[in-house]
Amino acid sequence: MAAKPTIVLLPAWGVGHFMPMIEAGKRMLQCTSSSALSLTVLLMPAPTAQAESDIADHVRREEEQAGATDIRFLHLPSVPLPTDHTGVEEWISRIVQLHVPHIRAAVAGLACPVAALVLDIFFTPALDVSRDLALPACVYFTSGAAMLALLLRAPSLQDDVEGSLNLKAGRARGPGLPPLPPSFLPETLLDKKSPTYAWFLYTGRRYMEANGIIVNTAAELEPGVLAAIAEGRCTRGARAPTVYPIGPAISLITSPPAEQSQPRECVRWLDSQPPSSVMFLCFGSKGMLPPPQVHEIAHGLERSGHRFLLVLRGLPVDTTMGARDPTDANLAELLPEGFLDKTKGRGLVWPTRAPQKEILAHAAVGGFVTHCGWNSILESLWFGVPMLPWPLAADQHLNAFAVVHAHGMGAAVPLEMDRKRGNYVEAAQLERAVRSLMGGGGGGGEEAREKAMEMKRACRNAVEQSGSSHASLQRLSEELVRRAVLPKRGSTHTT
Repeated sequence: MAAKPTIVLLPAWGVGHFMPMIEAGKRMLQCTSSSALSLTVLLMPAPTAQAESDIADHVRREEEQAGATDIRFLHLPSVPLPTDHTGVEEWISRIVQLHVPHIRAAVAGLACPVAALVLDIFFTPALDVSRDLALPACVYFTSGAAMLALLLRAPSLQDDVEGSLNLKAGRARGPGLPPLPPSFLPETLLDKKSPTYAWFLYTGRRYMEANGIIVNTAAELEPGVLAAIAEGRCTRGARAPTVYPIGPAISLITSPPAEQSQPRECVRWLDSQPPSSVMFLCFGSKGMLPPPQVHEIAHGLERSGHRFLLVLRGLPVDTTMGARDPTDANLAELLPEGFLDKTKGRGLVWPTRAPQKEILAHAAVGGFVTHCGWNSILESLWFGVPMLPWPLAADQHLNAFAVVHAHGMGAAVPLEMDRKRGNYVEAAQLERAVRSLMGGGGGGGEEAREKAMEMKRACRNAVEQSGSSHASLQRLSEELVRRAVLPKRGSTHTT
């Protein structure tokens, strides 16, 4: 019997990239007959000890469930990490470039047809492998369609600032989006001298080489942007790769099986709170705030009068090789004196990692102050929790704009911040926004709650068998099965 085709996944080591790609791959298998496809995951050594530990934990869980999913993991050799990089995006791309020979060897050595090489958003240098081995390639886009549209539009920005994305006019016109202030664009697009600006343009150009782009969104969330991509408005009329919106791809396994019957203290605390009464504040797996900003948060929460669950992390101890992994927070050092006593009973400050999905799923949570990582936005919408967007970096400012203003979302109340001061939010602004979202302050809270519940229904319907994302995933899976070929043998091309 001939070996069944495999989808080769090349995920990034960050948990927010790794898990959604694995989840999407597993869903591709579910959309085909049980014998049609398998998954092969190529694992590059993570550059930090924390990332390596996180990925190892997830791989172990997947391997424990191997009987239910046809998935295998192949470890690639290590490479010397660049030490002269000028930006994280450039650093990641250069690491992938160094891995290209190992990726090529691993894929060429497979004894079965390959349906596609699926690459992380940052891994476009690996498109060389698909070209050399004559294999289909797809990009797995871990952010939303708004960011994808911007990347596809980016190559023409160099010579066309007066075009549809006009940075000089005080408003940028992103394809499929309402006019947005440049302050909502990624930092690299605000300064052409930025070290990662060239990477941004390079990535947008290389996406055009892919056979398809898989996006962790749903058609109902970003209809205008998806239409703009399909109609060529992001690529000067050229045909962009087919976009497959297959989300939300959210793994709902929140903890190892042995721990699932042991709720953490922060979840048990929520059990004693009234429904929809708690504002949850969490800034992502890398989110760390300086003490002056923490003081503003504390004062704003105290004066708001609302219940809250605040996740705080401490600054990293190890910053070698680009490590930015937070430590457990020392609350006595971070918080204003007396804050915990003043808010005892209506507030909890959690100083370590929090089970975000379990918390968002809890009936006591009525709002979410989020850093606007795309995964966090999807999780919030999945559970119908309205948001206060507090973006910190990367694509998060664009995500924040979309979740407030884009047609199809609107499930958030804006939070006024000063980006020039490091995304600083004053206590009065946080107090106002919390009151607005949680009730008692006007300003669109009721509309955001209604929209969040509407998006909850849309997200869940999208992944059902009759839903838009399931249909898109079905089309993609059938296309991959049809295109599966053996890797071209004997290629000696190097980059």
